[in-house]
Amino acid sequence: MAALLSGHHVAVLLGGLSSEREVSLVSGAACADALERLGAKVTRVDAGRDLAQVLAALKPDVCFNALHGAWGEDGCVQGILETLQVPYTHSGVLASALAMDKAKAKAVMAAAGVTVPGGGLYDRHEAARDHVMAPPYVVKANAEGSSVGVFIVRDRANRPPQEILEPSWTFGEQVMVEPFIRGKELAVGVMDGKAMTVTEILTEREFYDYDAKYAAGGSSHVIPAELPPHVFEKALRMSEAAHAALGCQGVTRSDLRYDDINDVLVLLEVNTQPGMTATSLVPEQAAAQGVGFDALVQWITEDAYARGGAGGLAHSSET
Repeated sequence: MAALLSGHHVAVLLGGLSSEREVSLVSGAACADALERLGAKVTRVDAGRDLAQVLAALKPDVCFNALHGAWGEDGCVQGILETLQVPYTHSGVLASALAMDKAKAKAVMAAAGVTVPGGGLYDRHEAARDHVMAPPYVVKANAEGSSVGVFIVRDRANRPPQEILEPSWTFGEQVMVEPFIRGKELAVGVMDGKAMTVTEILTEREFYDYDAKYAAGGSSHVIPAELPPHVFEKALRMSEAAHAALGCQGVTRSDLRYDDINDVLVLLEVNTQPGMTATSLVPEQAAAQGVGFDALVQWITEDAYARGGAGGLAHSSET
């Protein structure tokens, strides 16, 4: 299968402009290294505002989009690639934009029968002035990933988080406020519409925050998660339903919480471009299914080619 990639030019988009830039640099480097091992010609592109001009000059056969967060994961870069008619990995414009907007994604997923948390959008000044719902609850940026801009307001908290009023807050004027769901932190990777398995994430931190996700030793993962069979199966089916409802393609990761006291499972969000670092969940799940890291990167890239039309790699007469 590696022969399919041999000699083809893959531009790996990494870095970018979002708060998740550092994670993207690591994800992109790992994927670029894998593509080189598979025989592809690889150009690493630190994506900036001149991305369209850079790619027009490079003329790659396909783009591996390893960007995370705003601009790279929310439909903007996908629109550039559509305009340039360059095949690219992961989801398209609409699915990317929908999944990044937590409020709109929840509405779409709920309509498809997926159980999601309650709550809603509030002006950040209102949410910082007084409790907009009874604690415990979660305040989060509406369009960020990697647990950036997330705060938990505990039962006896005197006031909401004041961090959302600081000048350093750059995540918009509205915040998502949701009831806090106690219990187990879970993740499910979905590949080509089919759920892989369920991972339980264990961390000593307050919740599965940025450091827990990316710092060495920040969390440990139980694969497969030790759950009642009906919960395990429901997590798989809900993740597949969310992937389909949002119109996602390629590989996604759903984040869920399971309240084991009240037997309540909710899906928090879908990540259309999940992390591909040494501690990332999707590569671990793929490995548990017998798909190594290089094979996973290869599948993601070839899937993009196949969706790119008759001129794509999967249809090349050279192979």
